[in-house]
Amino acid sequence: MSASLSYSGSVVKSNTKMRAQVLIYEPDLAILEYLRLTLGDRYSLNLYSEEQSLLDRLDQEKTPDLLLLALQPGKDSMPLLTHIRCAKPQLPVIVISCSAEMRDLEMTIRLGVRAIVMKPFVGSDIEEAIEEHLVSPDKQAAVPDSPREIPLNESHSFVRSSKRMRDLESQAALVARADIPLLILGESGTGKEILALYTHKMSARSQNTFLKVNCAAVPADLLESELFGYEQGAFTGAVKTKPGKFEICTGGTIFLDEIGEMPAILQAKLLQVLQDGTFSRLGSRSPMKVDVRVIAATNINMKEAMANKTFREDLYYRLNGFTLNIPALRDRKEEIPVLADYFMRKGARRYGRESLPFSQRLLDTLMAHNWPGNLRELENVVNRYLVLAEERSIIEELAPQTASQVSANVPAEAANGTGLKALVKNLKGGAEAAAIAQVLEGTGWNRKAAANDLQISYKALLYKIKQYDLSPQDRA
Repeated sequence: MSASLSYSGSVVKSNTKMRAQVLIYEPDLAILEYLRLTLGDRYSLNLYSEEQSLLDRLDQEKTPDLLLLALQPGKDSMPLLTHIRCAKPQLPVIVISCSAEMRDLEMTIRLGVRAIVMKPFVGSDIEEAIEEHLVSPDKQAAVPDSPREIPLNESHSFVRSSKRMRDLESQAALVARADIPLLILGESGTGKEILALYTHKMSARSQNTFLKVNCAAVPADLLESELFGYEQGAFTGAVKTKPGKFEICTGGTIFLDEIGEMPAILQAKLLQVLQDGTFSRLGSRSPMKVDVRVIAATNINMKEAMANKTFREDLYYRLNGFTLNIPALRDRKEEIPVLADYFMRKGARRYGRESLPFSQRLLDTLMAHNWPGNLRELENVVNRYLVLAEERSIIEELAPQTASQVSANVPAEAANGTGLKALVKNLKGGAEAAAIAQVLEGTGWNRKAAANDLQISYKALLYKIKQYDLSPQDRA
């Protein structure tokens, strides 16, 4: 390779005209020289160690194929990155960083970089990132909105076909490589566990354990031993030492679902794990060190919980290395046909049946429904259609009642103007019972999740279930 090199902004030219043109900004001359030797035979490189030289090049009309941008420790690089993203919004940018400072990483991701490579790195890390993101603008525009199904394990896949979920996928992939705590927010049933599993699969921990703990499903007095384990004799019944989820999961990812339900005493212990990676088993005074990435999720309003002192503010900011918000299904209805098809194929494998087609009328009904239970409710509906092999009852169940249908259900005494108060009470009670049953169905009869969705207390929900004599059998 014939090349002349000056780190103030000259070009390392490749003899092959068809090679992609890659700009590299790295103030450290030793690293810049290493990148030149590593990548120079594969790409046409423009090397810069000075910001102004890089900006002068970007002011030129011709846009390079990719920019490799090193963030400087101790210096605010956000103005430079912001300027680049505004000047060349279509230019793929890969960031090299030696800092896992959460604020910087969050801003970097929000500004739309394609990848983050953490120092120290080897040449193959950079090369893999470049190859993954060297895509022409026309292909970038064409590919993302097409349906995508990413298998995660034997029973789950990440499925998306909307721009909002494509952007969420890209952000999750970037956060995965940064290895910082992640907080996933969204209504019950939106797929928070799927997004957590996808993030794990895209991370360097993907070959290690992924464990889920539902903080709302485990009684408070058992949750501490479940997470942190206990020593023999720590309490009555502790006949032998038992490791907790954090020990089992070392080197991997632990997913704390419904983190907003975690008791205050455990919040303090979790904060310690996030701060220095240490904890003690129940009954032990010896601290243990673990290397676990924490992903947390909740459907509650965290700011409200902090204001009410039910969730520690310092723990929230530790967990919130980066936040991903999953939109409700009603806000991405264009995905319903793709998701319904996925759930149909998944259910057919599970129940050993042939997949059923979706008629246009059934699809229209699915698209018109508001889906308070989100993906979980959609999967339940598709499974019922698969098992019953009859779409009429599904359409009748989901289709909103018209005024004529409501009047047809009015008892005869109402025509004479009698019993109006009782009639209104009965109609209201029936509508309330139907709404509660629908939300319970959407949450898979998780009563705590349903109470959150309905914005009533858990005790109030139990009273309503008893009042209307609701049971899981009513779902068939």
